[in-house]
Amino acid sequence: MADAAEMKDYQKVLLLAAHLFEYPDAVWWADLEDCRKAQREIENAQASSVFGDFLDFVEETGAKEYEDLYVRSFDFSQNTNLYLTTQERTDFGKQSQEMHHYKELFLANGLDMPNQLPDYLPDLLELSAALPPEQAGKVLGSIVELLRTRFIEAKLPHAFLLDIILTETVGLEVKP
Repeated sequence: MADAAEMKDYQKVLLLAAHLFEYPDAVWWADLEDCRKAQREIENAQASSVFGDFLDFVEETGAKEYEDLYVRSFDFSQNTNLYLTTQERTDFGKQSQEMHHYKELFLANGLDMPNQLPDYLPDLLELSAALPPEQAGKVLGSIVELLRTRFIEAKLPHAFLLDIILTETVGLEVKP
């Protein structure tokens, strides 16, 4: 991937969001200063501000409490987990087709995630950032809107990250 100076703003937004949705282990915490730097490199003032506020929240919350929030929100909740095909799990055949579609999307773009399910939000955000704008806007689709609604209902601060993702990807879809 190109360095930050060569990346488009949507790529910076998607990559930073992808990282912030990862599990907050020791490496994740050590990377927070790099996240601050990435946040300052985002040209969209609203997106930069939202990321700044989220990073402030994370730092003020502290490692133990934030990890507890993360685990409760994403590991132990069926409604707010980060695996997109489980969000509408009424039809397991459809879920399987969507999973296959995501896997093909990764493979078609020269990426393989052998140790991760292909519908994991952080990985899809990274994939979207690697795609041309007209394709990136289509990868996540309406499922991110559903996830955002559920995050809002659960009062998760991560809903603000999804707002920024939706703003970026909707903007990409409408461009010629």
